[in-house]
Amino acid sequence: MVKPLTFKGDKKAKKRKRVDVAEKFGDEDGGSSSKQLVVSKTNEDPAVDDDSWVTAEATGDVVGPIVLVLPSDPPSCIACDTNGQVFASALENILNDDPSTAEPHDVRQVWVANRVAGTETFSFKGHHGRYLSCDKFGILSANTEAVSPLESFLSIPTADTPGTFQIQTLRDTFLTIKPSTSSKSSALPEVRGDADAITFNTTFRIRMQARFKPKLKASKEEKAREKISRKELEEAVGRRLEDDEVRKLKKARREGDYHEALLLIKVKNKHDKYS
Repeated sequence: MVKPLTFKGDKKAKKRKRVDVAEKFGDEDGGSSSKQLVVSKTNEDPAVDDDSWVTAEATGDVVGPIVLVLPSDPPSCIACDTNGQVFASALENILNDDPSTAEPHDVRQVWVANRVAGTETFSFKGHHGRYLSCDKFGILSANTEAVSPLESFLSIPTADTPGTFQIQTLRDTFLTIKPSTSSKSSALPEVRGDADAITFNTTFRIRMQARFKPKLKASKEEKAREKISRKELEEAVGRRLEDDEVRKLKKARREGDYHEALLLIKVKNKHDKYS
């Protein structure tokens, strides 16, 4: 394989590292705290297993592995350790500090979102199998193995900021960030659940895996249905087809009237046979 020319002093391009979510959480349609960093696979069909990250735009998008991106500077997200402590974690996989490009580099930054049965609320399960919870004082933790009202949250799209959400507790308070009490200048904000009004600090962005996004999933399924070979078409008709007939059938399959077009060609076959 021929390698491109390189010159002394050239900077090597850094590969973006990603958490292997499928290995850690399992292949959910909807462990340990060690960092699990792997380079994303490139030899798989992206239409089958797309592990890229996209921004959730509607409440229905909030499903599967997600990252709850905080409105902080520098960019950070909600994370938890095996002891259930919830904290803000710096985002390293991000382009130009743009939160809409954020991806997790540490499994502690990933939560699995699922709708709570019979309600409009969501639960967020951490890497250690326990759920994000908010008590009456607004303190967040992740120690509970079952879902109760304390572990149930509403994801409300922000009216004037598309692609962002307000995460509301069942006490009608919002998840928010507050300045850290640490003396370190680089300290990340504190994450709490006691904001009583919507502000910039309560406006979160939710990043999710593309394969779980309903719109993209439906689009891929539609494209898969549209794909059909000449051989399959000829088997359906029962004879060899002319090029224009193949084009007509493929077009009909894309536009949704494939069976009608197929029937017309079959009827034409009978007329030709007995004419």
